[in-house]
Amino acid sequence: MTYIMVDIESDGPIPGDYSMVSFGAVVVEEGLGKTFYGKLKPISEKFIPQALAVSGHSREETLAFEDPATVMARFARWIKENTTDRTIFISDNNGFDWMFICWYFHHFTGSNPFGFSSQNLGSLYKGLVKDTFKTFKHLRKTDHTHHPVEDAKGNAEALLTLKNKYGLKIRL
Repeated sequence: MTYIMVDIESDGPIPGDYSMVSFGAVVVEEGLGKTFYGKLKPISEKFIPQALAVSGHSREETLAFEDPATVMARFARWIKENTTDRTIFISDNNGFDWMFICWYFHHFTGSNPFGFSSQNLGSLYKGLVKDTFKTFKHLRKTDHTHHPVEDAKGNAEALLTLKNKYGLKIRL
């Protein structure tokens, strides 16, 4: 299995009505050298200024980003080129990140290379330490900056720590 850690930034709470501004992905393996970064032009006139501000981009900047269909097709190719077996989507907040990636893949390419399921890093950690009040975020080495590649890397570092130091049985 190949785990791909994903993080997205958006200008609102749901895909379709609002837009995914950018996303980052990293293949979870030692070195974390395989990354993807996409910046997407808005698909809607609607946006929430406070949500967009988290991404660090202005509305004017996002209007110059790439066509979402182009970015999602390139991401699908990147996934195919960087995996040899079943691909697993994992993120810090998979309920949020997954819905955007899944919607954009189906809407713009007709299929989702991740299939129909995703995994949540936070839930995995809570189960491993047997405490639903704990968070994995102290295991990140890369600062959480809301740049999606950096955030995906930090989360991938945490997953590798779960494997290497906490004994999580996982095939990477």
